[in-house]
Amino acid sequence: MHEGTISCKNCKFFVFDVPYPGIGSCSKFRKIVYSPMNPPCRGTGFSPRRESANNPGLMQTVTSLQRQEEFITTTVSRLDLTPTGIPVLDDQILKGGLLRGKTYLVAGETGCGKTIFSLQFLINGVIKFNENGIYLAIDEPASHILRGLRLFGWDVKELVERRKLLFLDMRTHFSRLYLKDKERRIHPKFLIDMIINYVKKVNAKRLVIDPIAPLMYGGSEEDVLYAREFLREMVFELERTGDVTTIMTSEIPTGSNKLSRFGVEEFLASGIIVLALEEVKGRIYRVMYVRKARWAPIHPAKYVFEIISGRGIVIRGPLSSILAVKKEG
Repeated sequence: MHEGTISCKNCKFFVFDVPYPGIGSCSKFRKIVYSPMNPPCRGTGFSPRRESANNPGLMQTVTSLQRQEEFITTTVSRLDLTPTGIPVLDDQILKGGLLRGKTYLVAGETGCGKTIFSLQFLINGVIKFNENGIYLAIDEPASHILRGLRLFGWDVKELVERRKLLFLDMRTHFSRLYLKDKERRIHPKFLIDMIINYVKKVNAKRLVIDPIAPLMYGGSEEDVLYAREFLREMVFELERTGDVTTIMTSEIPTGSNKLSRFGVEEFLASGIIVLALEEVKGRIYRVMYVRKARWAPIHPAKYVFEIISGRGIVIRGPLSSILAVKKEG
């Protein structure tokens, strides 16, 4: 850290590693720096200014590394990532966020936090990144979702009034997909166009479909085939817009190894985030892991998280690390 400064950002040894604001690494101490305001050299007596004067050759190497990292950061940034706004998930796990304009599946059993995750994605989009969002309520009234948000400590009334967030009750619309009466049945193209028109109307950059299964399922085997084609067409049309990132939630039956109801959702999605409850020695942990993330070098690890009123999902760290600490204690 430079003498007289308190941030890594002014230090020649600080190198940006990923396209996420402030995250980087210290080439001197060989540590990842998640908070530049808390430099790894603090309290060590080390001075970059003194080091550069005594060893100019080292500083040439550092400068070269910085140029390489700037090129890498710029190149990756061109993919245009959409951060979820959830610390640790963005900076440590996804290396910046979700691919903008793509579709992601959030899967898990009942009560694992899928709805909280998707709403946090939308609310963070507005508050942290000035990106409007749309929530499609499929199996319960949108008014119930808004009431639940208030009880949870997320009052989005102002955001709704400013049309930054739009909550749409789509239950009746999608139920008409499977009516036997052809005169009353809605054509899938009509529903897809309706969703895209809403996206354009409020300039939405984030879309949530919660959950995806009731949206597609009519009951018969013929309906399942119909639903798969409808989902495929919907995902293709949404991604064709190029700038709306979509999260679909999928409920996994208890004890099942499946990630979706129809077996096609996970193939269409650019990424899959699994939320689960895991019991270890009589204690139950909420865990999250990324099963699939296209174009991202994901480390396969489970992360422990909590659901906190007014904050949402808060990731505590890798399950293995937390269990190791408890074992030592």
